[in-house]
Amino acid sequence: MKGVAAIALVLACGIAVANPPLPEPIQYEQFCEHQLVSGNGTMWRESIIIDRHIALNYRETMTNYDELDPQKTAHIEIDSTHLYSQKPLNQTLPCDPDKNQSLNFYENTKMTFDGEAMSSSLTGEKFLESKRLYGGINAKIQEIFDVQHLEKDQKAFFGSTNNSTITHTVGLDTANAFNGTWGTNANMHKIFYKDVNTQEWFEGAFEIKKSIKLHESSIIPHVTDDNWPE
Repeated sequence: MKGVAAIALVLACGIAVANPPLPEPIQYEQFCEHQLVSGNGTMWRESIIIDRHIALNYRETMTNYDELDPQKTAHIEIDSTHLYSQKPLNQTLPCDPDKNQSLNFYENTKMTFDGEAMSSSLTGEKFLESKRLYGGINAKIQEIFDVQHLEKDQKAFFGSTNNSTITHTVGLDTANAFNGTWGTNANMHKIFYKDVNTQEWFEGAFEIKKSIKLHESSIIPHVTDDNWPE
């Protein structure tokens, strides 16, 4: 396959006006999902997770259903995991595979889509945000695609609470081979202080490896003899 490999890293830290880590709820909530799919046909998938307690805003949609030609099919294989927890869960990340990280959100999708024989296209979007309104760092990552062939191994991760090891972090790590259109958009903004933005898209047949990480160092309360909790 003709193509290119691209690697990009975005790292931004703001200490002077950093947010404190968000408190982990005493009565915490979790959601875990794992699925294996293999077959030929059409698919539609949507996942939405919004949690104001940990400043998480996540959505994912993808489908190859064509209203004008419902008979279009494709070969589809999916191995995916979604983990969301107000109490951080341990997972490993590509940047440090030998160490467990405590994360509030982790998503890993390995999939193959082949619709070229039937001219079937897979369209979709992934959006992960640390929402400023809920106490996050106003950082977001978006992925969009419209492909006839796709091989993907992707991890998305998020941390915000005081017991997570990557507090106030939004990240995406992906390895793709595709035929079609694929792109990403990532940004982090603080009015009058910070503006980080990166965008790119590819159209054609490509192989891409890419990592994006948006992070803000948290304020860690200074403990002295005078304010030590009794």
